[in-house]
Amino acid sequence: MRFYPLTAGEQPDDQLAADYRSAREIGVVRLGEMAFFFKRQRKVYYVPYEKIRRCFRRVQLVPARLCCGQGDLPVENFVICSDEGELAQIQLPGERAGKALLEEMKSRVPDAEFGCPKQ
Repeated sequence: MRFYPLTAGEQPDDQLAADYRSAREIGVVRLGEMAFFFKRQRKVYYVPYEKIRRCFRRVQLVPARLCCGQGDLPVENFVICSDEGELAQIQLPGERAGKALLEEMKSRVPDAEFGCPKQ
């Protein structure tokens, strides 16, 4: 398996592979001891925890027509940012997964900010 960094600087693949195998899985995200991993298509991307400066949930409402009317479907996303800006927006299976991931990140990256930046 090949790992792709989202920030400058790479780590050895053997350390990343061991961390990835032992990581906690929430949707497409895996939380290792050293890094935050997520899969997109057939690639596994990672960000070391020390590079993460902000993370938050982003819920987007997608307009939908159903058989009995119209409505908005909420799509849960998790956003991670570094000093350079937004690194990734990762779609999660639901609100419960988003809240669990945010709480887990608070314990793994206590120095980061949690919440959407003020525009």
